[in-house]
Amino acid sequence: MTRLLTHLFIKNPDNVKDNTTREQYGSLSGIVGIICNLLLCVFKITVGALTHSISIVADGFNNLSDMGSSVITILGFKLANKPADKDHPFGHGRIEYMSAFIVAILILLVGFELMKTSVGALINGTPMPTYSLASIIVLAVSVIFKLWLFLFNRKLGKKIESEALLATAQDSLNDSVATAVILLSVAVSKFVPVQFNLDAVMGIAVALFILFAGINAAKETLNRILGEPPSSDLITDIENSILAYDDFVGIHDLIVHNYGPGRLFASVHVEVPQDIDIVQCHEQIDLCEKKIYDELGVSLVIHMDPMDINNEQVNFVRSQLSDGIKVIDENLTLHDFRMTPMADTQTNLVFDVVMPQNFTLPEKELKEKISQIAKLINPTFCCVITVEHDFTGR
Repeated sequence: MTRLLTHLFIKNPDNVKDNTTREQYGSLSGIVGIICNLLLCVFKITVGALTHSISIVADGFNNLSDMGSSVITILGFKLANKPADKDHPFGHGRIEYMSAFIVAILILLVGFELMKTSVGALINGTPMPTYSLASIIVLAVSVIFKLWLFLFNRKLGKKIESEALLATAQDSLNDSVATAVILLSVAVSKFVPVQFNLDAVMGIAVALFILFAGINAAKETLNRILGEPPSSDLITDIENSILAYDDFVGIHDLIVHNYGPGRLFASVHVEVPQDIDIVQCHEQIDLCEKKIYDELGVSLVIHMDPMDINNEQVNFVRSQLSDGIKVIDENLTLHDFRMTPMADTQTNLVFDVVMPQNFTLPEKELKEKISQIAKLINPTFCCVITVEHDFTGR
């Protein structure tokens, strides 16, 4: 069914990097969600009102909120596809993350409301509702519908790597679990006599599940909005693409900015031999930037760092110091290493040190430890260190 719908309503379903195609996926998900949830909402509220069931009525209103989530999804994808303008030169792609965050908030609101209603029923001693055969049928059909919506939205979300659609899929799974729990309470009440409102107890359990799922969904989308590190696969692909050029001997200071799906901007420092022809190097940089954009969809800016890579003495000291700082932390790295000519009294070692994200040692103490290691290599060495942070999340 999913394949049929995508081929009927999306012109180029496999061109998932295209923003127009992404918008069509979002619209398809939203329209299907509105239709399914509208039907479920009407049926559940009607049956819940007739049977005086708190959980069924709450589940029906949950479907009503899901309709709102579907509308938000459609608007989010449409607004995210707006071209860049004067006020938003990097485009509007992050609106898709905002729509996913709004869906997560709606999930939390539903969970709080269900918790409030269920706890109130227990405190007030509300009797266990009576379930008719019609209500059981409606609940069973609802589970099937919601499971299909979960699989449908998850498949679309993974296809286009969309947090918004994955959040919508999680919401559908929440509903399916909630309704399945209600059915369980019905089955238990039919065969086992209980002295309390099992329906309300099940409502509390469902509310906790929904709240947990909502918190996770909000956390994931909020990380995207705040600026999470790039994926390790993307970092590896960028590094491999750059180092595939013979004139590029190393990279550092890689920073990737995410302005929404398909809107990645990055900068990196590339080390090159200091005696390289500058025109040749510039041509290689242009080719590399274009290749990475074509293959990875990343708008990359490369800064050239000339390095003295043919000096045996410099290479030896750099290697010794690189190995030495691993004693402090195995994830410490150095780059932009320069060395003044050897002297009897003092030789300056000028370089940058990159601290990993979880590094806790103060910068001043780190510099002192590295200076001590350098003096063990040669007592005349004096370090001039610039401490930097790693923005790749590694």
